Amino acid sequence: MEINEAVLRFLEYCELDRNLSLKTVRMYGYYLNFFKQWLLQSHKAEKFQVEKIDDNTIRNFRLFISHSYKNPYKGSLKRQTQNYFLVALRSFFRYLIRQKLSVLSPEMIELGKSRDRNIKFLQPIELEKLFRSVDTKDKSGLRDRAILEVLFSTGLRVSELVSLNREQINMDAGEFGVIGKGGKARVVFLSKHAKDWLQKYSGTRNDPYQPLFIRYSGPKIKNSLTNEGLRLSVRSVERMIDKYRKKSGLLFRIGPHILRHSFATDLLEHGADLRSVQEMLGHKNIATTQIYTHVTNVRLKEVHEKFHSGNK
Repeated sequence: MEINEAVLRFLEYCELDRNLSLKTVRMYGYYLNFFKQWLLQSHKAEKFQVEKIDDNTIRNFRLFISHSYKNPYKGSLKRQTQNYFLVALRSFFRYLIRQKLSVLSPEMIELGKSRDRNIKFLQPIELEKLFRSVDTKDKSGLRDRAILEVLFSTGLRVSELVSLNREQINMDAGEFGVIGKGGKARVVFLSKHAKDWLQKYSGTRNDPYQPLFIRYSGPKIKNSLTNEGLRLSVRSVERMIDKYRKKSGLLFRIGPHILRHSFATDLLEHGADLRSVQEMLGHKNIATTQIYTHVTNVRLKEVHEKFHSGNK
Protein backbone atom coordinates (compact mmCIF):
# COMPACT_ATOMS: atom_id res chain seq x y z
CA MET A 1 0.00 0.00 0.00
CA GLU A 2 1.28 3.49 -0.87
CA ILE A 3 2.10 5.54 2.22
CA ASN A 4 -0.23 8.48 1.41
CA GLU A 5 -3.20 6.13 1.25
CA ALA A 6 -2.03 4.18 4.30
CA VAL A 7 -1.77 7.30 6.49
CA LEU A 8 -5.18 8.54 5.35
CA ARG A 9 -6.83 5.19 6.07
CA PHE A 10 -5.16 4.99 9.49
CA LEU A 11 -6.41 8.45 10.50
CA GLU A 12 -9.94 7.54 9.36
CA TYR A 13 -9.68 4.35 11.43
CA CYS A 14 -8.60 6.37 14.50
CA GLU A 15 -11.54 8.74 14.16
CA LEU A 16 -14.32 6.35 13.13
CA ASP A 17 -13.40 2.96 14.60
CA ARG A 18 -11.32 3.86 17.64
CA ASN A 19 -13.39 6.97 18.33
CA LEU A 20 -10.33 8.97 19.35
CA SER A 21 -10.71 12.68 19.98
CA LEU A 22 -10.13 15.02 17.04
CA LYS A 23 -7.15 16.48 18.89
CA THR A 24 -5.53 13.04 19.16
CA VAL A 25 -6.25 12.29 15.51
CA ARG A 26 -4.67 15.62 14.51
CA MET A 27 -1.54 14.81 16.51
CA TYR A 28 -1.28 11.38 14.89
CA GLY A 29 -1.67 13.14 11.55
CA TYR A 30 1.11 15.60 12.37
CA TYR A 31 3.62 12.91 13.41
CA LEU A 32 2.85 10.55 10.52
CA ASN A 33 2.77 13.25 7.84
CA PHE A 34 6.10 14.52 9.18
CA PHE A 35 7.51 10.98 8.81
CA LYS A 36 5.95 10.62 5.36
CA GLN A 37 7.49 13.85 4.10
CA TRP A 38 10.90 12.85 5.44
CA LEU A 39 10.55 9.41 3.84
CA LEU A 40 9.67 10.77 0.40
CA GLN A 41 12.35 13.46 0.51
CA SER A 42 15.08 11.09 1.68
CA HIS A 43 14.24 8.67 -1.15
CA LYS A 44 13.64 11.49 -3.68
CA ALA A 45 10.30 9.90 -4.53
CA GLU A 46 6.68 10.96 -4.85
CA LYS A 47 5.35 7.57 -3.71
CA PHE A 48 6.58 4.89 -1.35
CA GLN A 49 5.17 1.50 -0.42
CA VAL A 50 4.78 0.91 3.33
CA GLU A 51 5.90 -2.70 2.83
CA LYS A 52 9.37 -1.36 1.96
CA ILE A 53 9.81 0.44 5.28
CA ASP A 54 12.32 -1.58 7.32
CA ASP A 55 14.22 -1.22 10.58
CA ASN A 56 17.02 0.62 8.78
CA THR A 57 14.47 3.20 7.56
CA ILE A 58 13.27 3.74 11.11
CA ARG A 59 16.84 4.01 12.38
CA ASN A 60 17.64 6.70 9.81
CA PHE A 61 14.48 8.58 10.78
CA ARG A 62 15.46 8.42 14.44
CA LEU A 63 18.90 9.80 13.60
CA PHE A 64 17.24 12.62 11.65
CA ILE A 65 14.91 13.77 14.45
CA SER A 66 17.63 13.30 17.05
CA HIS A 67 20.56 15.05 15.32
CA SER A 68 19.51 16.92 12.19
CA TYR A 69 16.00 18.31 12.64
CA LYS A 70 15.51 21.63 14.40
CA ASN A 71 12.06 22.91 15.21
CA PRO A 72 11.87 26.53 13.93
CA TYR A 73 10.44 27.68 17.27
CA LYS A 74 11.86 25.32 19.90
CA GLY A 75 15.10 24.02 18.41
CA SER A 76 16.24 20.42 18.91
CA LEU A 77 13.59 17.89 19.88
CA LYS A 78 13.63 16.53 23.42
CA ARG A 79 13.81 12.77 23.81
CA GLN A 80 10.21 12.65 25.01
CA THR A 81 9.07 14.51 21.88
CA GLN A 82 11.07 12.16 19.68
CA ASN A 83 9.23 9.26 21.32
CA TYR A 84 5.87 10.76 20.35
CA PHE A 85 6.81 10.22 16.67
CA LEU A 86 7.79 6.61 17.41
CA VAL A 87 4.60 5.90 19.37
CA ALA A 88 2.56 7.15 16.41
CA LEU A 89 4.56 4.91 14.06
CA ARG A 90 3.96 1.92 16.32
CA SER A 91 0.20 2.47 16.23
CA PHE A 92 0.38 2.99 12.47
CA PHE A 93 2.14 -0.34 11.86
CA ARG A 94 -0.20 -2.20 14.23
CA TYR A 95 -3.08 -0.97 12.08
CA LEU A 96 -1.33 -2.05 8.86
CA ILE A 97 -0.76 -5.54 10.28
CA ARG A 98 -4.48 -5.77 11.07
CA GLN A 99 -5.06 -4.96 7.42
CA LYS A 100 -3.05 -8.10 6.54
CA LEU A 101 -0.14 -6.12 5.12
CA SER A 102 3.38 -7.50 5.33
CA VAL A 103 5.05 -4.62 7.14
CA LEU A 104 7.62 -3.97 9.85
CA SER A 105 6.64 -5.29 13.28
CA PRO A 106 5.79 -2.46 15.74
CA GLU A 107 7.95 -4.21 18.34
CA MET A 108 10.95 -3.42 16.15
CA ILE A 109 10.43 0.29 16.89
CA GLU A 110 12.03 0.79 20.28
CA LEU A 111 11.40 3.95 22.25
CA GLY A 112 14.36 5.95 23.44
CA LYS A 113 14.91 5.97 27.18
CA SER A 114 13.74 9.26 28.63
CA ARG A 115 15.15 10.95 31.66
CA ASP A 116 12.86 11.27 34.65
CA ARG A 117 10.71 14.36 34.30
CA ASN A 118 11.44 17.29 36.58
CA ILE A 119 7.96 18.21 37.75
CA LYS A 120 7.39 21.87 38.59
CA PHE A 121 4.84 22.67 41.25
CA LEU A 122 4.05 25.59 43.52
CA GLN A 123 4.75 25.63 47.23
CA PRO A 124 1.85 26.75 49.50
CA ILE A 125 3.35 30.23 49.93
CA GLU A 126 3.73 30.59 46.15
CA LEU A 127 0.14 29.51 45.60
CA GLU A 128 -0.99 32.07 48.15
CA LYS A 129 0.97 34.84 46.39
CA LEU A 130 -0.51 33.83 43.03
CA PHE A 131 -4.09 33.81 44.32
CA ARG A 132 -3.71 37.09 46.22
CA SER A 133 -2.30 38.87 43.17
CA VAL A 134 -5.76 38.84 41.57
CA ASP A 135 -7.78 42.04 41.97
CA THR A 136 -11.30 40.76 42.64
CA LYS A 137 -13.07 44.12 42.59
CA ASP A 138 -14.71 43.44 39.23
CA LYS A 139 -16.27 40.39 37.59
CA SER A 140 -13.24 39.59 35.42
CA GLY A 141 -11.10 39.49 38.57
CA LEU A 142 -13.63 37.26 40.31
CA ARG A 143 -13.61 35.00 37.25
CA ASP A 144 -9.80 34.79 37.27
CA ARG A 145 -9.63 33.96 40.99
CA ALA A 146 -12.32 31.31 40.51
CA ILE A 147 -10.35 29.79 37.63
CA LEU A 148 -7.16 29.56 39.71
CA GLU A 149 -9.01 28.04 42.66
CA VAL A 150 -10.88 25.52 40.50
CA LEU A 151 -7.69 24.42 38.70
CA PHE A 152 -5.90 23.86 42.01
CA SER A 153 -8.91 22.18 43.63
CA THR A 154 -9.73 19.76 40.82
CA GLY A 155 -6.50 19.14 38.91
CA LEU A 156 -8.35 19.79 35.66
CA ARG A 157 -6.47 20.12 32.39
CA VAL A 158 -6.97 23.62 30.99
CA SER A 159 -8.81 22.18 27.96
CA GLU A 160 -11.23 20.47 30.36
CA LEU A 161 -11.71 23.69 32.32
CA VAL A 162 -12.62 25.92 29.39
CA SER A 163 -15.09 23.35 28.02
CA LEU A 164 -17.17 23.40 31.23
CA ASN A 165 -20.76 24.61 31.12
CA ARG A 166 -22.67 26.10 34.01
CA GLU A 167 -25.23 23.30 34.30
CA GLN A 168 -22.44 20.73 34.78
CA ILE A 169 -21.48 22.09 38.19
CA ASN A 170 -23.27 20.68 41.22
CA MET A 171 -22.56 23.54 43.58
CA ASP A 172 -24.42 21.96 46.51
CA ALA A 173 -22.45 18.73 46.35
CA GLY A 174 -19.26 20.53 45.34
CA GLU A 175 -18.49 18.07 42.55
CA PHE A 176 -19.01 17.49 38.85
CA GLY A 177 -18.14 15.07 36.08
CA VAL A 178 -15.76 15.68 33.19
CA ILE A 179 -14.73 13.72 30.11
CA GLY A 180 -10.95 13.73 29.80
CA LYS A 181 -8.39 12.30 27.40
CA GLY A 182 -9.52 9.26 25.46
CA GLY A 183 -13.14 9.85 26.46
CA LYS A 184 -12.35 8.79 30.05
CA ALA A 185 -14.99 10.04 32.49
CA ARG A 186 -14.16 11.03 36.06
CA VAL A 187 -15.57 13.03 38.96
CA VAL A 188 -13.69 16.01 40.37
CA PHE A 189 -14.30 17.88 43.59
CA LEU A 190 -14.41 21.52 44.65
CA SER A 191 -12.61 22.58 47.80
CA LYS A 192 -14.34 25.03 50.13
CA HIS A 193 -12.20 27.88 48.75
CA ALA A 194 -12.93 26.95 45.14
CA LYS A 195 -16.64 26.61 45.85
CA ASP A 196 -16.77 30.02 47.57
CA TRP A 197 -14.99 31.86 44.75
CA LEU A 198 -16.99 30.09 42.06
CA GLN A 199 -20.21 31.14 43.80
CA LYS A 200 -18.97 34.74 44.04
CA TYR A 201 -18.20 34.76 40.32
CA SER A 202 -21.48 33.04 39.41
CA GLY A 203 -23.31 35.71 41.41
CA THR A 204 -22.11 38.34 38.92
CA ARG A 205 -23.53 36.45 35.93
CA ASN A 206 -26.94 37.57 34.71
CA ASP A 207 -26.40 36.45 31.12
CA PRO A 208 -27.94 33.46 29.28
CA TYR A 209 -24.62 31.96 28.14
CA GLN A 210 -23.80 28.32 28.92
CA PRO A 211 -19.97 28.41 29.33
CA LEU A 212 -18.86 28.44 32.95
CA PHE A 213 -16.12 30.95 32.15
CA ILE A 214 -16.61 33.67 29.54
CA ARG A 215 -14.41 36.45 28.23
CA TYR A 216 -15.03 40.13 28.93
CA SER A 217 -12.73 41.60 26.29
CA GLY A 218 -11.94 41.04 22.65
CA PRO A 219 -14.21 41.29 19.59
CA LYS A 220 -17.94 41.42 20.09
CA ILE A 221 -19.95 38.48 18.83
CA LYS A 222 -22.45 39.04 16.04
CA ASN A 223 -25.15 36.81 17.45
CA SER A 224 -25.91 37.85 21.03
CA LEU A 225 -27.14 34.34 21.85
CA THR A 226 -24.02 32.53 20.62
CA ASN A 227 -22.50 30.54 23.47
CA GLU A 228 -19.20 29.54 21.93
CA GLY A 229 -18.36 33.06 20.81
CA LEU A 230 -17.81 34.14 24.42
CA ARG A 231 -16.27 30.96 25.79
CA LEU A 232 -12.86 31.61 27.32
CA SER A 233 -10.06 29.99 25.30
CA VAL A 234 -7.12 27.90 26.47
CA ARG A 235 -4.73 30.61 25.28
CA SER A 236 -6.61 33.25 27.28
CA VAL A 237 -6.20 31.21 30.47
CA GLU A 238 -2.50 30.74 29.74
CA ARG A 239 -2.02 34.49 29.27
CA MET A 240 -4.05 35.23 32.39
CA ILE A 241 -1.94 32.94 34.57
CA ASP A 242 1.29 34.42 33.21
CA LYS A 243 -0.03 37.89 34.04
CA TYR A 244 -0.62 36.95 37.67
CA ARG A 245 2.67 35.10 37.81
CA LYS A 246 4.42 38.39 37.07
CA LYS A 247 2.25 40.32 39.54
CA SER A 248 2.95 37.82 42.31
CA GLY A 249 6.73 38.00 41.75
CA LEU A 250 7.26 34.38 40.70
CA LEU A 251 10.49 34.34 38.71
CA PHE A 252 9.97 31.11 36.74
CA ARG A 253 7.43 30.68 33.94
CA ILE A 254 4.27 28.79 34.81
CA GLY A 255 1.14 27.72 33.00
CA PRO A 256 -2.19 26.10 33.89
CA HIS A 257 -0.59 22.65 34.10
CA ILE A 258 1.56 23.66 37.07
CA LEU A 259 -1.65 23.95 39.10
CA ARG A 260 -2.50 20.38 38.10
CA HIS A 261 0.94 19.28 39.35
CA SER A 262 0.45 21.34 42.51
CA PHE A 263 -2.95 19.67 43.06
CA ALA A 264 -1.45 16.18 42.85
CA THR A 265 1.53 17.13 45.01
CA ASP A 266 -0.74 18.63 47.68
CA LEU A 267 -2.86 15.46 47.87
CA LEU A 268 0.14 13.13 48.10
CA GLU A 269 1.90 15.28 50.70
CA HIS A 270 -1.20 15.11 52.89
CA GLY A 271 -1.45 11.33 52.75
CA ALA A 272 -3.48 10.49 49.64
CA ASP A 273 -2.57 7.20 47.96
CA LEU A 274 -1.27 7.12 44.39
CA ARG A 275 -4.29 5.18 43.07
CA SER A 276 -6.75 7.80 44.30
CA VAL A 277 -4.68 10.59 42.76
CA GLN A 278 -4.55 8.62 39.52
CA GLU A 279 -8.37 8.52 39.44
CA MET A 280 -8.74 12.22 40.20
CA LEU A 281 -6.21 13.18 37.52
CA GLY A 282 -7.85 10.90 34.96
CA HIS A 283 -4.63 9.02 34.19
CA LYS A 284 -5.19 5.78 32.31
CA ASN A 285 -2.08 4.13 33.76
CA ILE A 286 -0.60 4.36 37.25
CA ALA A 287 2.82 4.76 35.60
CA THR A 288 1.78 8.24 34.45
CA THR A 289 0.95 9.24 38.02
CA GLN A 290 4.30 7.98 39.23
CA ILE A 291 5.97 11.10 37.86
CA TYR A 292 5.26 12.58 41.29
CA THR A 293 8.22 10.75 42.81
CA HIS A 294 9.38 13.98 44.45
CA VAL A 295 6.55 13.34 46.94
CA THR A 296 6.42 9.56 47.13
CA ASN A 297 10.19 9.33 47.64
CA VAL A 298 9.97 11.61 50.68
CA ARG A 299 7.19 9.48 52.14
CA LEU A 300 9.20 6.32 51.51
CA LYS A 301 12.06 7.83 53.52
CA GLU A 302 9.65 8.58 56.38
CA VAL A 303 8.40 4.98 56.30
CA HIS A 304 12.01 3.70 56.34
CA GLU A 305 12.96 5.91 59.29
CA LYS A 306 9.87 4.87 61.22
CA PHE A 307 9.91 1.12 60.64
CA HIS A 308 13.43 -0.06 59.76
CA SER A 309 15.13 -1.78 62.71
CA GLY A 310 18.41 -0.06 61.96
CA ASN A 311 16.87 3.27 62.94
CA LYS A 312 15.82 2.06 66.42
